[in-house]
Amino acid sequence: MLQAKARWNIGAADGKAAERLAEELDLPPIISRLLVVRGITDSTQAAHFLYGGTDQTYDPFLLDGMDQAVERIRKAIDTGEYVRIYGDYDADGVSSTTLMVHLLRQLGCAFDYYIPHRVHEGYGLNTAALDAAKEQGVGLIVTVDTGISAVKEIAYANALGIDVIVTDHHEPPEVLPEAYVLINPKKPGCPYPYKQLAGVGVALKLAQALLGRWPEELLEFAAIGTVADLMLLTDENRIIVKQGLERMRSTANYGIRALLEIAGVPVREVTSTHIGFALAPRINASGRLLSADTAVRLLTTTSEQEAEQLAFELDQLNKERQRIVDEMTKQAVDMVEKRKANGGLPEAIVLAHEEWNVGVIGIVASKIVDRFYRPTIILGIDAETGMAKGSARSIAGFDMYRALTHCSDLMDHYGGHPMAAGMTLARTHLPELGLRLEQLAKEWLTPDDYIPQLDADLVCDFSDVTLESIGQLERLGPFGMGNPSPRFVFGGLALNDMRTMGKEQQHLKLSLRSAQDETAAAMDGVGFGKASLAEWISPSAQLEVLGELSINEWNGVRRPQIMIQDVRVPEIQLFDWRGAQRPEKKLAELCERLERHPMAQTDVLPAVVVFGETIPVPLQSPSDRYTLWCADIHGRFRPANDRAALTALSEASDVFIYSLPQRMEQLHSLAAEASSAQRYYAAFGGTEEDKQGSILPGREMFKAVYGAVMALRPEAASRSAGGQVVQAIARRCALSPHLVHFILDVFTELGLIEPEGEGYKVVPSSEKKDLSASLLYRSRSKRPDVEQELLYCSAKELRAKLLKGLEPNHSMMEEIV
Repeated sequence: MLQAKARWNIGAADGKAAERLAEELDLPPIISRLLVVRGITDSTQAAHFLYGGTDQTYDPFLLDGMDQAVERIRKAIDTGEYVRIYGDYDADGVSSTTLMVHLLRQLGCAFDYYIPHRVHEGYGLNTAALDAAKEQGVGLIVTVDTGISAVKEIAYANALGIDVIVTDHHEPPEVLPEAYVLINPKKPGCPYPYKQLAGVGVALKLAQALLGRWPEELLEFAAIGTVADLMLLTDENRIIVKQGLERMRSTANYGIRALLEIAGVPVREVTSTHIGFALAPRINASGRLLSADTAVRLLTTTSEQEAEQLAFELDQLNKERQRIVDEMTKQAVDMVEKRKANGGLPEAIVLAHEEWNVGVIGIVASKIVDRFYRPTIILGIDAETGMAKGSARSIAGFDMYRALTHCSDLMDHYGGHPMAAGMTLARTHLPELGLRLEQLAKEWLTPDDYIPQLDADLVCDFSDVTLESIGQLERLGPFGMGNPSPRFVFGGLALNDMRTMGKEQQHLKLSLRSAQDETAAAMDGVGFGKASLAEWISPSAQLEVLGELSINEWNGVRRPQIMIQDVRVPEIQLFDWRGAQRPEKKLAELCERLERHPMAQTDVLPAVVVFGETIPVPLQSPSDRYTLWCADIHGRFRPANDRAALTALSEASDVFIYSLPQRMEQLHSLAAEASSAQRYYAAFGGTEEDKQGSILPGREMFKAVYGAVMALRPEAASRSAGGQVVQAIARRCALSPHLVHFILDVFTELGLIEPEGEGYKVVPSSEKKDLSASLLYRSRSKRPDVEQELLYCSAKELRAKLLKGLEPNHSMMEEIV
């Protein structure tokens, strides 16, 4: 077995509803099934989803305060009043500012823009910036993607005689600022039907209201901010991004073209994924490390040469940002690991450091959530002021904004969403913040909440996957939050090949086919960052894979492939290590693997099983890395080292079979005894017993040994060490000590001799006993059959022979009884 990294939540489509949609809208079956599983079962609803356009957008004046905002801005334009756009330094804030710059240019407004410096000023409005605005003759400030929590700052602006129009989308606090007007779909009492607009989405609605039409020329900026801020791509957001991408594929904006080119993305092929992973990080890099002004200049320049230079600068900043993130993430991981080792993984993680760059703490928080799946806050501390600026990322079930609201008395400022937030507080309050968040996590979350969940739309067969069907999936795009790229589960897969790839061999590549059809065509599966799984997947295993479908194009050849999100092996695995020259080296390798990447659900050590009473020399030294078990001829297991004495074989998840069994029933008994085993490792290495185990002594040898025992003087037999007796008999009979041991054990089993002290004596008896009555003798006689059966079969056949022991074995039980 191999446990999945996440809980799989697999959808199931109503077949009749899917058939009805396919017929009414003339849809391919895979599209209709996906629509149904995502809750779109009505043909009208499906048509709106697939084909809806501007007619599906909402009246901007449904946003509370929109009419006052439009009137005030038009007044400023008519009178020549100087207007300042006040934005934010992230990609949503940058795209919002950019959109407003293009809008006010069209309207002939006297304006400029201002974005605070992340490190020197922090998030949102600040009094120094407002003083500067007053001195520069600004009469009206229009905020974008900020302002809803700026109660004190807006009161200060009012005192200066500056009107403030707030356009924002963040969660409103209990006390709202007394701005000239507040536009936010989440504002209490706002009748706007769609609450999930990004900051740039709200700015777009303001543009729509001012222009009196749908502002198509601004949609590409709105698409960037909506995707970058991880907003739900549903309803109106879906239309914004879909139409924005269409315009971007033929964009005349020099900045967007330059940014796409330096990211290696063909303009005509840009998707929402490219926005999220190519454009947004470079736009964000500007505000994270220096000033967001660079990104705004890029997206608003009218010079192609300047755009190319600014795109290059952003690309270099992004590379530096990546280096800083990697360094900080390593430090943060080390801090969590130390705490984990000292007291366990906390329910919520709060980490702070004086040297951490506050511009990238949000990225680091996301990486810590990915690694440990805990609500996380990462903070940078200003050594001079003692103030900490933090960024939070959460997991499903833990509303971070609500949690911070419970801790509001500790913070100077906070704001955000259920899944992400920011805050500022004194470093002296950090311990208390950590304690409160842990307590809230204990109250709000269950054990299952700490296991990531992966959603998959459907279970599919490889026969369903063609280049045509993959192409059809794009009809459901654009993909992102709330409308993820379709994920599928494929089961019953066999491996044709498995290897790692990448500069550091960190990625996994599998060649997969249906296990039921060995002649079926294979399909590649690629798992980025999943190379460590290669150690835990047996080449003979049957896999289940959860992933997304894509098309791999190489040298003009296009092939379907699976982008693997998770893998599991539902059945017990067998790793075929037969033929290893030194089984102890393979055992050491397994122990190191488990210590490096423990795959078991508990801390149970691997179990090493030896068939026979003799412990092989390489295992005779004490070890605390594994439990050691010896199996007698009946398949009864006894602990053979100190670690085994403290546990049970039934608890082991990994079982290493060191030696070849003497009889098949022992192997079956092992499978029944090791009831928690997920993985077996069959080495079948040699012990001294194995080397001579196929030699069956003849009757003359038995007679010679019996005669030698009878010839022993009673006092010598009882006083001599057993080993000396065996050696004496061996010399007398010209046999190896191993064969003498075996013959003595057979006689003992038959009741013809018995141990006396450390020697043996003959038991008087008139009853004749045949050698075949001895289980030891019968097992030795069948040993060549065992070797043939276990050493010369395929790995698949070996696994079947081993797991036969999970079925009731009456003959074995009868012999033991």
